[in-house]
Amino acid sequence: MNKQAQLYEGKAKKVFATENPEMYIVSYKDDATAFNGEKKGTIVGKGAINNRMSNMLMKMLEKNGVPTHLIEELNDRETLVKKVSIVPLEVIVRNISAGSFSKRYGVKEGIVFAEPTFEFSYKNDDLGDPLLNDSHALALGLATSEEIATIRNMALTVNKLLKEYFLKLNITLVDFKLEFGRLTDGTIVLADEISPDTCRFWDKDTGEKLDKDRFRRDLGNVEDAYQEVMRRLTEGN
Repeated sequence: MNKQAQLYEGKAKKVFATENPEMYIVSYKDDATAFNGEKKGTIVGKGAINNRMSNMLMKMLEKNGVPTHLIEELNDRETLVKKVSIVPLEVIVRNISAGSFSKRYGVKEGIVFAEPTFEFSYKNDDLGDPLLNDSHALALGLATSEEIATIRNMALTVNKLLKEYFLKLNITLVDFKLEFGRLTDGTIVLADEISPDTCRFWDKDTGEKLDKDRFRRDLGNVEDAYQEVMRRLTEGN
């Protein structure tokens, strides 16, 4: 499958058309951004790690009944995926207080929730991706009631599977962001990526951050953290 016209370029990926109108090629970049693009930089090797990690995790989720956009990995940085129309709802699932949750509600990081929290934000950079609820999503025509229910159920299933998976690697899944897309026939599938860019990973024993918070907060050793998660993932398979 060959790349044709570039259809889109985001903060971390480019999307290309192919000769098959139902398939796209996603190309992962080393570019890093935080705080809605206010902070920019480069994490060397990030694109290759995120590409491989996302594909490994999506294959695991597929085996456990979660439909995804994945078709096949083409090379270190590129993956062939099903054409989807992204639902403009970012889904955030949290198991432990951290990041914007702690800041927004004035609580310390590290509080383990009795049940995971589920949030929607409106995928709109110009507005700063504001939080919204089901009623807002319906009012704005972003998704139907049935789609919202499907997305919520799938996201919580993904959380359960990923928590168990990473626990075996001695990694705590703190929280993560997901995006979903519609196939041509309207079927909802998991899209985008699952990586240290979109998840908070803490070492289970030390609490060391193994994700993009190292970039956001200038903690250093950013590349090392991404490589460490990838190493554990590879050795665990």
